[in-house]
Amino acid sequence: MRPVNAGNSPLSNIVYAFHFDAGLYAKYLREYAEDRGVRRTEGMVDSVASSKENGFIEAVTLKSGAKIDGDLFIDCSGTRGLLIQGALKTGYTDWTHWLPCNRAVAVPSETGRAPEPYTKSIAHSAGWQWRIPLQHRTGNGHVFAADYMSEDEATSILMNNLPGKPLAEPRVIPFTTGKRNKFWHKNCVAIGLSSGFMEPLESTSIHLIQAAIAKLLALFPDRDFHQSTIDKYNEQTHWDYDRIRDFLILHYKATEREDSEFWRYCKQMEIPSFLQDKIDIYKASGRIFRENDELFNDVSWLAVLNGQGIRPSGYHPLVDIHSEEEIDRRLQNVKSVIDRSVETMPSQSDFIAQNCAMAPEVQS
Repeated sequence: MRPVNAGNSPLSNIVYAFHFDAGLYAKYLREYAEDRGVRRTEGMVDSVASSKENGFIEAVTLKSGAKIDGDLFIDCSGTRGLLIQGALKTGYTDWTHWLPCNRAVAVPSETGRAPEPYTKSIAHSAGWQWRIPLQHRTGNGHVFAADYMSEDEATSILMNNLPGKPLAEPRVIPFTTGKRNKFWHKNCVAIGLSSGFMEPLESTSIHLIQAAIAKLLALFPDRDFHQSTIDKYNEQTHWDYDRIRDFLILHYKATEREDSEFWRYCKQMEIPSFLQDKIDIYKASGRIFRENDELFNDVSWLAVLNGQGIRPSGYHPLVDIHSEEEIDRRLQNVKSVIDRSVETMPSQSDFIAQNCAMAPEVQS
C-alpha cells in the first residue's frame, strides 16, 4: 500500500516497495527514453580508441564497423567493464573474503495463488534462496558459495524448493562481489554492473544505478573534466558501496548457525572496523546511528541486529525519566495505532486489483 492522506497516522508516511519484472521494466525505460530523443544503436563493441595525449576515450567502434565518438562515455557493459576496465584498467576490489557467495542459480516458476507482499530469503547450508512473487510468475534463485557447494547440489536444492512448476531450465550466474577501484576515471563513468556487484540479498542494484545517475547529474563535467569533480564522485560512490557492503556482511556475521562449514566461516570471520563499531555501540547501548545518508536506516539495522539475536546490554539513560507504567502505556498506544492502521489496509491482492493489475496481453 502507498501513503494516503490520513492525517497524523502511519498510513500517511507508510514505506512501500515494488516487485518488478526486470525485463518489462527495462522495456518501459527504453521506450520512455527513446520517446524523449535518446538514440539507440544496437551493436557489439569491437574496439575502444583512446587519446595518446591524456588517455581519454575518443571513440568506440562496433563490430558492424560503425564508429561512435563522444566527450563523455558511460560504461554499462556489465561485469566485463569493456571501457572502465578493458580500456582504462581501473582494477577491482574483491570482497569474497567477507561475502563468500559467488554463484546464483535462477529459474522462474508458476504462481498458483495470490502473491505474498514480500520477498522470502531462505537460508541454506552454503547460502540462501530468494522467492519473489509477481502476478504472472515467481522469481526463484539460490545464491551460494562455490567453495562450499557444487553447482549440481545448489541446483537440486533450488528445484526441490520451488512454489510451483518451473517455467524454464535453471541457469547458473557467476559473480564476484566487489567494486571498481575507480567508478569515474578520465572521461568514463561506470554505472550498473560495470561499477561493481553487490550480492542480491538486499536487492540494491537498481538503487545504486539511480544513485549513480543522480551523482553524475549533480557533478556533471564540462569538457575539461576537472579532477576535483571526479574525485568527489568517486568518494561518494565508494561510501555508498562500503556501507551497503557492511549491512550485507552483518546478515552473515550475525548468524547463530554452526551446522555447516560455510556458516561457521561467516560467524568467525573478521569484519570491517566500521561494521564492528556499529555492532559494539548497539551492544553497549541499543543505539544505532545513520551516518552521511547511508542507504539503510536505523529500522533496517535494528531488524537484522535484533532479528538475528544480537541484544544490547544497556539502553538510553533518558528512558529512566519515565516510570515502567508510563513506558508500557506509550508502547500500548503505539500498538493500538498500528492495529487500527492494519485494519484499514487492503490485502495485497485487493491493492493489485484496484491499482496495478496486469494487462491481458502481458498475461498471455
